[in-house]
Amino acid sequence: MTTVFDQFLAGVRADINAREARLSFQDIKALSASVPPPRDALGALLQRGCGVIAEIKRATPARGTIAWFDSPKDVAVQFEAGGAQVISCHTGRHGYGGSFQDLDVVKSAVGVPVMCKDLIIDPYQVHEARYFGADMVALVASVLDQSRLESLLDRVESLGMTALVEVHTTEDATRAISAGARVVGINARNAHTMTVDRDTFSEIAPGLPSRTVRVAMSGVRTVADLMRYAGAGADAVIVGEELVTAANPREACRKLVAAGQHPACPSMN
Repeated sequence: MTTVFDQFLAGVRADINAREARLSFQDIKALSASVPPPRDALGALLQRGCGVIAEIKRATPARGTIAWFDSPKDVAVQFEAGGAQVISCHTGRHGYGGSFQDLDVVKSAVGVPVMCKDLIIDPYQVHEARYFGADMVALVASVLDQSRLESLLDRVESLGMTALVEVHTTEDATRAISAGARVVGINARNAHTMTVDRDTFSEIAPGLPSRTVRVAMSGVRTVADLMRYAGAGADAVIVGEELVTAANPREACRKLVAAGQHPACPSMN
């Protein structure tokens, strides 16, 4: 049975083909080498405490359009003012209403590292992400075979960016580490059912090597959620919907950042 996720993936492939028909791989590769070097996303995540990656998205597959902003610049500036260590920007058109133009706008508006969040399945997208300002790129292990995961991770790092490998299972995590991932994002949201199980993080994180930066994805709505993930070993959390729909994104982000840096946060010890 074809799922919504399968439909997204098919749409992504079609979009890549259409863009490459307009601008060749060699051209986008050359353009990606012409921009300023990336910011140090890994360094930002290695700070003490539980960091906050604030995520910008216009929509979600479950809820449709959720964004209140006209331009992602407005919310990006508020997230940075709220103390976010990294800002993630959804560039996927399918399900999230994003674009690489949004990434470009966000990167120009802030001084912190910016992550490209999308279904990255082709080298073409990696070079697009770099050209439009990505300092970090998310790769989803479950949609890539091992050789493609390894080659895309290597390409991301060869361009000076940081790769976050998103996993949903212990098998995904094993593959991510085997591929050489230093940053692993453990997603509590089932990509097919869209349900969230926060225990996913505590089941997977202990099996990762000690040098791995552990990022909790999905399910952070309150300070208590952040602290729970930090107690299970999270070095950072990605927070999207709760922040992007907040009446005051700066203050909502600040509260989470403050909790992650508080002496009582497990990640500070």
